[in-house]
Amino acid sequence: MRVKVLGFIAIIQSVLFGAHWFVYRTWSEFRGGPDPSPNTGLWALLALLSVSFVTATLLAFRYSNFPARSFYTVAAVWAGFLNFFLLAACLCWTVYLGAWLLGMHPSRPSLAAAVFGLAALASVYGLINARLIRAKRIKVEIPNIPPSWRGRVAAVVSDVHLGHVNGHGFMRRIIRRLDRLRPDIVFITGDLFDGTKVNARHLATPWKQLSPAFGTYFVTGNHEEFADPTQYLNALSSAGVRVLTNEAVTIDGVDILGVRYGDSVKPERLRPILQRVRLDRGRPSILLAHAPHQLAVAESEGITLQLSGHTHAGQVFPFTWIVRRVFGRYAYGLNRFGRLAVYTSSGAGTWGPPMRVGARPEIALIEFG
Repeated sequence: MRVKVLGFIAIIQSVLFGAHWFVYRTWSEFRGGPDPSPNTGLWALLALLSVSFVTATLLAFRYSNFPARSFYTVAAVWAGFLNFFLLAACLCWTVYLGAWLLGMHPSRPSLAAAVFGLAALASVYGLINARLIRAKRIKVEIPNIPPSWRGRVAAVVSDVHLGHVNGHGFMRRIIRRLDRLRPDIVFITGDLFDGTKVNARHLATPWKQLSPAFGTYFVTGNHEEFADPTQYLNALSSAGVRVLTNEAVTIDGVDILGVRYGDSVKPERLRPILQRVRLDRGRPSILLAHAPHQLAVAESEGITLQLSGHTHAGQVFPFTWIVRRVFGRYAYGLNRFGRLAVYTSSGAGTWGPPMRVGARPEIALIEFG
């Protein structure tokens, strides 16, 4: 296992080295004129930045003090800028070579200044956009829903990623927003925590201030399951949140099921759990599962509505496109899989770069009809 982890780290670090080198070479070639001299200072800075995110991530799993949080935040922000600077470098060469083939000779310094400037603006926009959490309202028609559920509103909170970037203050902001929205019930569909070393009880404390009429329910995501999730589950339970671990509760004639992430991604593990719950197929059911996986299993076992997150709707371009390729139309929003309705939230927080470009953070409000 350790060899695999080290191998994965080596691959990621190699990719980061290559990306930084390509950005440096492109900037030097385009801004330095026909015979650019090496910029030792710039290359040294980029070399240090190239190891910052991996180093900061490894430290984040061991330390939660102010220096560790600050270092991780800086490294994560730079990772977001690097994404757009890498796109800018690719665009510089594409535009320049395209113009050259057409017999045109644009000013390379001007081209680099314009394209890298746009990349910097996109990064700043992403930092701002990621902090502007929207409330998205969706009406979902559910067959056989009890009259008492018609018009009720459920808030779906997903992918907050409490840790070294999004902390106690960020959680308080979300709770204040929920308090103003006044949902009847709250579903937390995983990755509330980032999986790094934190004081879980402190971060979960704001949930004590929220008292929806029919409770708050939580299922684990992949980040809570990086290691033993007990600390997170205990912290949430002490804050008044009901943790659903492969179990169901019935509220006014609607079954609410929660399946932990590791059991929800494999059909041979998910199906027996749903069968063991012994759903009454004449009664509506809501499945909380972190990722929109195994929809065929949920549909065949009679689930009415699945609520998920995980995808972040891609979070940052070009990953927005990649996520849509992987999850298809279930990457974000309300869709159907046969008789199963599926809502995938874009989430409220961020992982890695605290940016969102091409995707908005949200709290989803599901109104039942």
